Amino acid sequence: MRYIRYFFLAALAVALIVIALANAQEVTLTLLPDVLAKPTGLSWSIPLPLFVVVFGGILIGLLLGFFWEWLREHKHRAEASRKSGEVKKLEEELRRVKGAQVKDEADEVLALLDEAS
Repeated sequence: MRYIRYFFLAALAVALIVIALANAQEVTLTLLPDVLAKPTGLSWSIPLPLFVVVFGGILIGLLLGFFWEWLREHKHRAEASRKSGEVKKLEEELRRVKGAQVKDEADEVLALLDEAS
């Protein structure tokens, strides 16, 4: 299984390197279109290789997806935390009840011994 994982990672690395080499030409990334950039004064642009733009977009999409999923699962984590606290409280109560039960049993044994003597 470990070798399959290594093979998959090597194949993925080769594929990403081939894609990067095939898309090494520079493109200009601009913040706003010219129509909106001139009136607002935000005419920021930067030349980048195309593969950086593509891989950066994929990375940003993954990070946004992970963050969105983390927010969506908040209710499940909160419920698990609440139930964990409830379990701890019930375990403590069970320990307390069992301790009282053992104490009562010991008292019954002593009472029987006192009656016998």
